[in-house]
Amino acid sequence: MKTKITLLLTLFFVGMVSFAQQDEECMTKLSIFHEYVKAKNFDAAYQPWMDVRKKCPKFNNAIYIDGEKILEYKIENSSGAEKIAFIEDLIKEWKEREENFPSKTPKGEYAAQACQLMYDNRELLGKSDSDLYACFDAAYNLDKETFTSPKSLYTYFSLMVDLYDAKQKPAADLFNKYDDVVEKVEVEVKNYSEKLNELLAKEEAGTALTSKEERYKKYYESYLNAYDQISGSIDQKLGDRANCENLIPLYQKGFEENKANAVWLQRAAGKMSEKDCTDDPLFFKLVNAYHALSPSASSAYYLGILKDKEGKSNEAIAFYEEAIKLETDNFKKAKLNNRIGLKLKAKGNYGRARSFFREALRLNPSDGHPHLSIAAMYAASANSCGDTNFNKRAVFWLAADEARKAASQDPTLRKAASQTAENYLAKAPTKSDIFSENNGGQVIKIGCWIGASVTVPKI
Repeated sequence: MKTKITLLLTLFFVGMVSFAQQDEECMTKLSIFHEYVKAKNFDAAYQPWMDVRKKCPKFNNAIYIDGEKILEYKIENSSGAEKIAFIEDLIKEWKEREENFPSKTPKGEYAAQACQLMYDNRELLGKSDSDLYACFDAAYNLDKETFTSPKSLYTYFSLMVDLYDAKQKPAADLFNKYDDVVEKVEVEVKNYSEKLNELLAKEEAGTALTSKEERYKKYYESYLNAYDQISGSIDQKLGDRANCENLIPLYQKGFEENKANAVWLQRAAGKMSEKDCTDDPLFFKLVNAYHALSPSASSAYYLGILKDKEGKSNEAIAFYEEAIKLETDNFKKAKLNNRIGLKLKAKGNYGRARSFFREALRLNPSDGHPHLSIAAMYAASANSCGDTNFNKRAVFWLAADEARKAASQDPTLRKAASQTAENYLAKAPTKSDIFSENNGGQVIKIGCWIGASVTVPKI
């Protein structure tokens, strides 16, 4: 009995020593390949990294973080069969990461990365549009929440359009996928906008951001810029495929089957509104069915559009205001206020439009579009709201100030809004004008709907 116990203890001790030695070996080689990776010497890092990857796959997540960099370098610096092998190994490495460090490997994110890698090398890998779309679709449905890459979201939709053009996907699938991707982008824009708004509020209160907050601010702004770019690309890719000629017969055909489906009705009404198909009787039918089934901010907004079409402006405004009251999400409420402001601006109702734009800015200050709309209304009213030639041109200072606010708060508008501000300033009084009037530092009151004051710069 004592002999058996002694033997078991000996085996246990030998096992522990062996494990400790393996552990030490993995630690040593991990340190080696990590230093090589930091020095960007990926060729030297490759073999010690492979040794650790095989022997101690669960040892440290650095195996997979550095491994991704090593294999990306190998892919970039190889060709033919060798490149294919490295591509396949990177996809395999991501799967190994998920197996060994699941809590640090978001499924949707890494599945989308694998699909994107195959898409970027589709000719070399011999992948068809159908193969690649199936890959992205599986990744999206696997974990939609972490499928957030702007590039992959665009690729996913772009493949759908290509399959539609090749008559491999029907129009209904195309428009449904467009709505899926646009809604996903909006979710991500909301997420980063709300985070950025917190930092903007802190700056507005006069509190300096910490260095960490400054880094986060740049991070949020970079993602908002990326989503803004792909939003335009998605709409451009869809093009005139979603025109009234295609939408109306499609939704007419599907109405009876989907008249009790609130999501279908909302998307159909939304697409017809977006593409200005609101004169067709089908829009009236969709909106009323949707509002009767599920009264909401969206259905009230669409009813407002109908009243606008009938020329009943006051009733339209009542529905628009009801839409705002029904909306509980501040990000969506801001978008509603901006949409209503744009409608009133188009009708020349500038004073009321500004109220909606101001509310949109209060709810979502990182969206600078309302600032630019207000600036445009000021500029359009310069002649009618100023009592002298100098004062008329002084209105452009107000317009420039609004444009500058858009540039400072909205990363997606920084360049365009700054240029707009410069254009407005070029129309404002010059230094020689101020010298002639001898009114530097004076406050000018701008009348009519603007009802604001502007201080003449000192020279």
